[in-house]
Amino acid sequence: MVDIAVVGGGPAGLTSAVYSRRAGKSVLVIEKAAFGGQITWSPRVENFPGTVSVSGTELGDRLLEQAMEQGADVELEEIISVIPPENGGCFTLKAASGASFEAKSVIIATGAKPRKTGLENEDKLIGSGVCFCAVCDGAFYSGKPVAVYGGGNSALQDALLLSEKCSMVYLIHRRDSFRGEAKLVEALKEKDNVRFVLNSVIEELVGDEELTGIVVNEDGQKHLIEIDGLFVAIGHMPDNGIISGIAELNEKGYAISDEKCTTVIPGLFVAGDCRTKPVRQVATACADGAVAALAACSWLDA
Repeated sequence: MVDIAVVGGGPAGLTSAVYSRRAGKSVLVIEKAAFGGQITWSPRVENFPGTVSVSGTELGDRLLEQAMEQGADVELEEIISVIPPENGGCFTLKAASGASFEAKSVIIATGAKPRKTGLENEDKLIGSGVCFCAVCDGAFYSGKPVAVYGGGNSALQDALLLSEKCSMVYLIHRRDSFRGEAKLVEALKEKDNVRFVLNSVIEELVGDEELTGIVVNEDGQKHLIEIDGLFVAIGHMPDNGIISGIAELNEKGYAISDEKCTTVIPGLFVAGDCRTKPVRQVATACADGAVAALAACSWLDA
């Protein structure tokens, strides 16, 4: 048994491990895929405090190394259920492999995955033209043509941000009107370098090693749009299935929590992109990790 089990090995989870270990607690970080989380998709990270530029993979490696140097244990396992304590006992975490882990408290840091287009070559081109965060990666396409795929506020805000940096922004949406706020649409209409491509879907990503364009079906007519970057903004999916039956989630599946990262279950905390919050960046994920860890340590000490 450990004092704190952290489910998720991204920036939030690894930061929580560092803070928990420095408070003298035993910690186990359990990750189902790759330590470092989604940040490893970014070829360059230039908005992390104290770091001018670093690849997402290197940043993830540094976070993992720091957590292990502090004495955190790590496991590559997929947790499929979290069972709360009964009669003053401990949490039980069940893994897909059949393994079981016990902890006095648990921090859920499973993140939220961006919805993908599902097109061929998409995974291959992530980080080589296909992006999911205009704030993170927009600067890399300064002076270049790009496209934004989506019709909600996130897509409209991404298009506005990119219009300040890029030579041309194609805003591609499958309907003839947007779901996002009207004032954002009006602001985009005033931009000379923004073109609306409505009633359209992307049917093909063009490029082998680097994205060079997209094939768009616009009102039944297919045509090629040559771009250097595609920003996919068709939503996110929080990875909260393992706590859906015990914690309180909102209508989109995000864990309901305040800035203290607590939940309705004593001893269960949430950190990072999987919880309700207005901003989801690597810096805010790390901040959540620190807050959740200190909250868990205080709860254990009490």
